[in-house]
Formats: sequence, C-alpha cells, structure tokens
Amino acid sequence: MNLPYAEPFRIKMIEEIRQSTREEREQWLKEANYNLFNLKSSQVFIDLLTDSGTGAMSDRQWGALMMGDESYAGSRSFEQLHQTVQNITGFKYLLPTHQGRAAENVLFSVLVKEGDVIPGNSHFDTTKGHIEFRKAHAIDCTIDEAFDINDLHPFKGNINLEKLEEVYKSHPGKIPFCLITITCNSSGGQPVSLENMKAVKELSDKYGVPVFFDSARFAENAYFIKKREAGQENRTIKEICKEIFSYGDGMTMSSKKDGLVNIGGFIALNNEEVFRKASNFTIIYEGFITYGGMAGRDMAALAVGLDEATEFAYLESRISQVEYLGNKLIEYGIPVQKPIGGHAVFIDSLNFLPKVDRSEYPAQTLGLEIYKEAGIRTVEIGTLLADRDPETRENRYPKLELVRLAIPRRTYTNNHMDYIAAAIKNVYERRDEIAKGYKITWEPDLLRHFTVRLEEA
Repeated sequence: MNLPYAEPFRIKMIEEIRQSTREEREQWLKEANYNLFNLKSSQVFIDLLTDSGTGAMSDRQWGALMMGDESYAGSRSFEQLHQTVQNITGFKYLLPTHQGRAAENVLFSVLVKEGDVIPGNSHFDTTKGHIEFRKAHAIDCTIDEAFDINDLHPFKGNINLEKLEEVYKSHPGKIPFCLITITCNSSGGQPVSLENMKAVKELSDKYGVPVFFDSARFAENAYFIKKREAGQENRTIKEICKEIFSYGDGMTMSSKKDGLVNIGGFIALNNEEVFRKASNFTIIYEGFITYGGMAGRDMAALAVGLDEATEFAYLESRISQVEYLGNKLIEYGIPVQKPIGGHAVFIDSLNFLPKVDRSEYPAQTLGLEIYKEAGIRTVEIGTLLADRDPETRENRYPKLELVRLAIPRRTYTNNHMDYIAAAIKNVYERRDEIAKGYKITWEPDLLRHFTVRLEEA
C-alpha cells in the first residue's frame, strides 16, 4: 500500500495551551471592546490571528542564535544574511529592518510623495497605510477572478495588464513604482504566476516604471508556481525564486513570514542611488545599515530560515496543512476562497452571515463568534481593515468580506485543524441565529482595525 504523508520534521519542544469556558470568553471579549487584537494570548486556545512571527524555529536556527555576532557595524551575521539574500534573490544591496512595515517606511520615504499613485495587486493594510500617510494613492489592479471565491483560477494574485496600463496612461509622472504582492494576502493568500510577473515587468519597462515586490510570502508563491505553472514542475524552489526577483527592481520583506523567524525584515535592491538614500532613512528610523533594528543573533537565524523556507519538503508540509483545513471546511459546506491559499484559509462572511448588514461588520462578527465557540482567534480582512476613504471619511467596502485563518508555521498539528473545522461547522449550523453585528465606538484615523473599539449593534 502507498504510505500516508508524514511531516518532514519531529517535535523537540512543546508549549502548553489552555482551553477556557464560553462564559470566560464572552467576558474577555467585552473587556477587549470586541477587538480580537486586544485579547491576551493566555485567553486564546488556538491562535490564527496571524502567521507573522508566530511560527516555530528549527534546531539549526536556534543554533545560529548562539553564533550571532552582535557587533554594531559590519557584523558576521549581517554578512551571512547578505550572502543568503543575494543567493536567493539576486539583489546586490541589503538593508535590514526590524520588520516588514519598517522596510516599507524606509523605502517609501525615498520613493513616495504626495499625489503619487502606486498600482498593484490588492495592497495589504500596512502598505496602503504607508502610502496614504504620505497622501498618495494605492490602486488595485488585481484580476477580476480574485473576487469570485468559487473561481478556480490558479493564480488569483495576478495583475490585470489592461487595468495596469490604464493607470500608467492616466497618471504619467506620478507613479514611483508598481508593487506586486507575493502571495497576495488580501485576495486570499493567492499566488502570482511567473508569466504575469514577466508581463508586468515588460509593461512597466515600457512606461519607465520600476517594479518592486512585497515579498513576505515569496517562497509560498514559488511553491504554487512549481505546482501549477506549466514548465516549472522540474525546477527547484530556489531556481524559481531567482527568476521571480529578476522581474523586479527591489523588494521589501517581512521576515516574520517566509523568513521563519519571530522578528525582522529587510529591503533588497539593485539601484545604488535608491540604496544610498534609503540608507539614510534606515539610520534615522531603524539603526545602522548593517543591523537596522535587528540583533545579530536574529539576522543569523533569519539567514538559516530563508534557506529552509525555500526548500520543497518544508513548503509541501506547510501548504498541505493549510489545504487540509480548507478542504475540511469545504466538506462542511463553509464558503471559502478557492483555491485554498498558501498561508491561510479565508472564509466568505457575506455568504456565511447573510443576515448581518455590511455596516455592522459581518467579518468581524464572524470572527467573534468563532472565538466565542472555541477560543480560536482569527482576523477580519474586510471593511474594518479596508479603513475609511482618506478624503470622504466614509467606510470603504471591499469586494470580499473575509475572515482569515492564518496558520503559524510548524506550530500546530492536524488535530488542531480538525478542532478548528469542527468549531466553525458549529457556528455555521447556527448562522441563522446571528442577525446583528457591531458598531464602532472609537477608532484612530489610520489602520483602525488594530485598535478599534466596538460594541454590539
């Protein structure tokens, strides 16, 4: 008989987690102003809030921590990281930062000014926040198939070239770069094809627009290319990654995702002038250019993590677990974004909770119900995250109102996935009883979903 699949690792250390009662969880939510970010980790049984910095490091990474060089300038750990990034991406220059949004802050301080337009594929929240903070505008050029959860297009993260060219034609001189997010988080962890990246680069070169990558989940994107794109099946992940980045002028990275570490990020570039300007902002905002907000030990662990994350066996284990959960939910009739994404399963709250008005935040409502049911913390990728229009201050209602179940890397077992699926099935079976959502009692001017306060509508 064929042998069943087994993870390519064994567990060396565990962390105890505690289940709570429904009464406790309802009280904790009230104290947290119905914002799942405000919960204490001790109040959460299974934490799917984010896959950012929540994974488990390998023995090789823990060993690298002990070898970290903490020199202020020119440390050996920086050289190890620099060489690894060059080997994987081909980019010459490296600026470490303490995390991905810091990389955006440094790079956008060089490139983005008031009135600019940055096209791309469904910019994520911090990206859009950094753009709008500078009084510039993000324009979504994602293909239409991305917004039909039942469409099985294999590369729903792709950029629509006609939409992109229309932006280029209508905003001459106002476009500092085009941003390709891999994988595309906001549309459901969906990948971008090599064919599309190459076409975006060719079109952008025609109009003199640089291309940058938001690369937080670039290795997962490379896995999907290997599995789904014709002619790529016999290439290694590292070979595919090298070609991906050949279609860009630079990248930002949240290393807390496909770097397999708990903190860190970086900017990688080929343009020396941009590198020099960004170096000044790195010193102002982060630290010296060879550590940029990271300890030497963390850079050492990141160098190992990037190497491990770009190996097929690891990626197959990681993405297969996400797919396992997604297929369980589909089996139970739960409406989810299909195909299943790389780092998370995304539930369509509009189909799940049709009685909750959009003005009462159905995705947030569903996330709260899942927590009440089983102590599982998720995150809303919907109207709260979309924020308000910076000019009209009206809610922006995205095409999809999603609840994201982000799976930490090398952290939970498939028994946990079964528990998650059963809990969501229980909520789905009582969905007709959920007719009211929540209203905002306080919110900040920007990136409100992190700190917003809510009450029952």
